[in-house]
Amino acid sequence: MLIEINFDGIIGPSHNYAGLSHGNLAATRNRGETSFPRAAALQGVAKMRANLALGLAQGIFLPHARPDHRWLASLGTRFEDAPPHSQAQALSASPMWAANAATVSPAPDAADGTCHLSVANLVTMPHRSHEWPETLAQLRLAFADPAFTVHAPVPAPFGDEGAANHMRLAASHEAPGVEVFVYGISGGPFPARQHPDASAAVARKHRLERVLFVQQSEEAIAAGAFHNDVVAVANGPVLFAHELAFAGKDRFYADLRTMLPQLEIVEVPAAQVSLADAIKSYLFNAQLVTLPSGEMALVLPGEARDTPSVWRWLQEHVAGNGPIRRLEVVDVRQSMANGGGPACLRLRVVCDPATVDPRFLVDEGKLDRIARVIEVHWPEAIPFDSIADPALIARVEAARRALLEALEIPELL
Repeated sequence: MLIEINFDGIIGPSHNYAGLSHGNLAATRNRGETSFPRAAALQGVAKMRANLALGLAQGIFLPHARPDHRWLASLGTRFEDAPPHSQAQALSASPMWAANAATVSPAPDAADGTCHLSVANLVTMPHRSHEWPETLAQLRLAFADPAFTVHAPVPAPFGDEGAANHMRLAASHEAPGVEVFVYGISGGPFPARQHPDASAAVARKHRLERVLFVQQSEEAIAAGAFHNDVVAVANGPVLFAHELAFAGKDRFYADLRTMLPQLEIVEVPAAQVSLADAIKSYLFNAQLVTLPSGEMALVLPGEARDTPSVWRWLQEHVAGNGPIRRLEVVDVRQSMANGGGPACLRLRVVCDPATVDPRFLVDEGKLDRIARVIEVHWPEAIPFDSIADPALIARVEAARRALLEALEIPELL
């Protein structure tokens, strides 16, 4: 039986605020602040518990080895000798944002009947460009069953940011769907991270039969929507988007309606929620999910409730006859301060759970085990001026090792 599983990235012990992501307003705004890795990771675990309580299936991806000594060696240096910006890039905990891990096409969409996953190259940002080898290793371990086809990344220079710029719409998770790839051309002062050729290459590799390509609006990127999932999210037959999310919106909507007659578009007007408020609150970087009852819920960060225009619109929508019937607020403030909301932390995979390596699936008991490791081993705080401290580096490396040992995944050590 095919169901949707949300795989969340466990927030790593090196979580810090280096402000490395140009165009991500929250990340750059909080550069130099003290981070709290233990609290961040426990917030992530609590979000996964909330998903389980909603009746959703939940999986995990593991923190990467940090610092990335192999990447630094390829630059002809060692961590202790590297310039400060390279140290920060090597230490980044950004793999926690699993939405950037890969693009996923479920088996019903692919001509060969397998679920395809293409690891994202993330070449636009140096601190993320070295993630893909370890992400690929995890994908090949978790999805080793013949039900899956796991692909290496699209080559540089064609930037690919994974599921953050990809949406799938279908009558139901197990039905054949329409896959939407959102690319960027220009973002004014900020880079457009998803190259149209990368999107096209992934669609070809996944052997997709029903696919659309649409440009993210330059206005959205310039306002700080560095990924499409900051201004739009889809689930089942529902597209939930800001009015200014897409360029050529009318043609895109018409094509989508032709391909999926059941389509329901929920568009938030700019006159009610500005782009600035949408991005500040991460209204669209929420998990739009189908509950076992068949109702749709929106899993939102606390910042959405704290933004008056956003919360007002949401209350009016839920009180009406719209498809989103329930709001679930979660605390992911440590992730939000680094520029990632609930949707950034998860990768959606529609598959039969029996085909997934069970070590990557969680229940309450396994989350208890993960939380105990975090409480004992994760640093409580990382002042930004301490990221080169050898004692911190030793603790970060030992913490990851303790987690992999507790989860019995020695292949990643």
